[in-house]
Amino acid sequence: MKSIAITRSNAKGDNLDYLLEIDIPVPIATGRDLLIDVKAIAVNPADVKVRAWHNTDTPRVLGWDAVGIVKSIGENVTLFKPGDEIWYAGALTRPGSNSEYQLVDERIVAHRPMSISRAAAAAMPLTSITAWELLFDRFGIIEGGNEGDTLLVVGAAGGVGSMLTQLARQLTKMTVIGTASRPESQEWVRKAGAHEVIDHRKPLDEELARIGISEVTHVASLTNTDEHYSEYIKIIAPQGKLGIVDDPECINAVPLKGKCISLHWEAMFARSMFETKDMINQHLLLKRVSELVDGGIIQTTQGDHYGNITADNLRKAHRKIETGRMIGKIVLEGF
Repeated sequence: MKSIAITRSNAKGDNLDYLLEIDIPVPIATGRDLLIDVKAIAVNPADVKVRAWHNTDTPRVLGWDAVGIVKSIGENVTLFKPGDEIWYAGALTRPGSNSEYQLVDERIVAHRPMSISRAAAAAMPLTSITAWELLFDRFGIIEGGNEGDTLLVVGAAGGVGSMLTQLARQLTKMTVIGTASRPESQEWVRKAGAHEVIDHRKPLDEELARIGISEVTHVASLTNTDEHYSEYIKIIAPQGKLGIVDDPECINAVPLKGKCISLHWEAMFARSMFETKDMINQHLLLKRVSELVDGGIIQTTQGDHYGNITADNLRKAHRKIETGRMIGKIVLEGF
């Protein structure tokens, strides 16, 4: 089967030119695995990070967002049957979705929303899981609740930010403030449902004061945590919560003590990596998000469509993500 893999270690310099098409055998579904005929994918910062961190010359298939059709199932599968159209984000420990066929555990898969295209759906699984887990599992927000609380989403125009803004606005009573630096990204965040949009290039306390807010109860730091960390300590209310998704070089948690600010990490691959007892929750939340999409409550976060799933188009997508100027998600469709 056709697959696109990183084929060279980054220790020898930037390895993007070694994201190449290879041919590998079609895997066989056993146990709780589904063999997926991949139809559409999205490209995430996770793809770029794993490619950059690749430290061997052994090829590795990337890709952690896909929509496809179940081709065959393992003997212990109970949730799906051949022919089902599904969506998922996969697992870091297994070959990714930049391939014609892929094995995925049924516990992290759900039926895709059928009211939108395959490409539009492919933009959503990883970011939906990340946003949902941060909001409801890490922060402990209650659906329909938390009136009076204020959530600041830093980097709200990206994939996770777009989903987090929608989920918080539609499913809670929180005041939602997003950050974005360009007119087009600010407009994107407003359309996602943010009550207010501020510019993260300016001091956050001054930007919040401009809209009449002195402090926030929750901060979702999705990008550039190193740059904003000291500002967060100033703007988070006593007993507030800070959630981090990106990879800051170092976090000194001691300054959080004075205000009793809690620190929360979100890593959506943790459940599949360690096969946690609640791994099935990713199936359940993707099922719920699918229902929200089909109900017209949540919208796709698809940005650019880069055409077919080819090595050239994937390299183009990686380069775009590396600029740090993303709005929504890049999708590709068909081999």
